[in-house]
Amino acid sequence: MARPREFDEATVLDAAVQCFWHHGYEATSVRDLIRETGLTGASLYNAFGDKRAFYEKALNHYVESSIVARIRRCRELAPRDAIEAFFAEILKRSLGDRQHKGCMLVNAALDVAAHDRALQKNVASVLAGMESFFLDCVTAGQADGTISRASSGEDLARHLLGVLMGVRVLARVRPERALLEGIVRTALTQLSACPTAPASEASGQTVPRQE
Repeated sequence: MARPREFDEATVLDAAVQCFWHHGYEATSVRDLIRETGLTGASLYNAFGDKRAFYEKALNHYVESSIVARIRRCRELAPRDAIEAFFAEILKRSLGDRQHKGCMLVNAALDVAAHDRALQKNVASVLAGMESFFLDCVTAGQADGTISRASSGEDLARHLLGVLMGVRVLARVRPERALLEGIVRTALTQLSACPTAPASEASGQTVPRQE
């Protein structure tokens, strides 16, 4: 009969996330993980497997507690508001990241997934989920008139995903408020539905200036 675990898995995974996130996958040693999690080597291997398996579980934990949770919160808002709230959180996290760790998922895409096909599929699936969130918001916003129809919903969703990735990468080396806020502001402006022109403008008539 297997012995019950004598530790809280979520707490251990939180510690592993911070360790991998701070040092990166390659620079993190099993000794680092033992020190940060408080587990013995035997307990770590028995519960989570080798370093690669532990990293993937830590990454999944990060995705669920950060990205999935953010999307869940934002889905409760109106479509345009959901997109704005999502990026407001991204800006807050990026500008408040004093250690310039960036996003653990983006770091995984750049540092690990390129050499690991299974992890590459994992990361791609999460990115597809974020794109799907953007597409749902854009489609609903185009239906209720709060988001422009000048571009297809698919193109706008892909653009928002690209903006998100760009902001998270730039934040690691140039965490400048004007830079990051400017990128997001421009992306949100592109979502704006064009206002209906006054009838006098549409007909070519001149609107008298009010003195």
